[in-house]
Amino acid sequence: MGFKVAIVGATGNVGREMLNILAERDFPADEVVALASSRSLNTEVSFGDRILKVKNLDNYDFSGTDICLMSAGGAVSLKYSPKIAQQGCVVIDNSSAYRYESDVPLIVPEVNPDAISGFTKRNIIANPNCSTAQLVVALKPLHDYAKIKRVVISTYQSVSGAGKDGMDELFNQTRAVFVADPIESKKFTKRIAFNVIPHIDTFMEDGYTKEEWKVLAETKKILDPSIRVTCTAVRVPVFIGHSESVNIEFEREITADEARDILREAPGCLVIDKHENGGYMTPYECAGEDATYISRIREDATVENGLNIWVVSDNLRKGAALNAIQIAELLVNRGLIKAAKAA
Repeated sequence: MGFKVAIVGATGNVGREMLNILAERDFPADEVVALASSRSLNTEVSFGDRILKVKNLDNYDFSGTDICLMSAGGAVSLKYSPKIAQQGCVVIDNSSAYRYESDVPLIVPEVNPDAISGFTKRNIIANPNCSTAQLVVALKPLHDYAKIKRVVISTYQSVSGAGKDGMDELFNQTRAVFVADPIESKKFTKRIAFNVIPHIDTFMEDGYTKEEWKVLAETKKILDPSIRVTCTAVRVPVFIGHSESVNIEFEREITADEARDILREAPGCLVIDKHENGGYMTPYECAGEDATYISRIREDATVENGLNIWVVSDNLRKGAALNAIQIAELLVNRGLIKAAKAA
């Protein structure tokens, strides 16, 4: 007997990607339901070779549903996730609504799979921020080997991280540049076409943005609370794929060659690191791929036991949809949930 899976926010970028990945990975689902708000009622979305009609989240009964993949934003999750969880359906939430709750596990399956057992407290599991997910996949094997003391990250985040509106704005502004039309900025605080913006999410009292704080808080929760983390988050004119320049300081010695060997064997990682023109990964090349790519691995002589690495991943896949489905697979493979119909 297979599982019944519901996807909330099925018409969005991440929701559609979740449907694609469920089909690609042959997730053991007997039934998949696409859900969204009433304004998307009866919209059609693809699931493998099938077409699903979107149903209304407001009046959907989750009592016979096993897993809910929630990707409709924090406000929707705060309203619906507890109600869904109380009906016996495990919620895997892609928003930031529950990531920082001590009784909600924040999971990257390649990094902290054992923490998933804590989901029974509230029947909710949090998916990390897209920037954090790829970062900790690269950091975990290095931390296990040489223990990380401090990490300095600069992110170069694609406009798809801001949803369809962000992608549309980059497209429209780029076209406007070439035809000499006026350039309008609605989604972003400044022009994004042929520009970079050192500002993602809202500003906090200490001068950091909420996006930068998320990377800090989530890395500590997932990997190790003793690691010191600082971040600068930048929006760049790329449609899909987040990039990160990561400077790491370790407690123990680790060479670039050792790091390369470790990362080559690490789950979820692919090392593309040749000291030649084009011997590295870019966000354009990682779009549509599942792996977290690591390039430009080199020692930092300005600190003791320091390394620099370049990390690239498809933010819609590993940063959101794929990680959520890997969490669902972890629940199934460890026997942590049983199909409601079978029960």
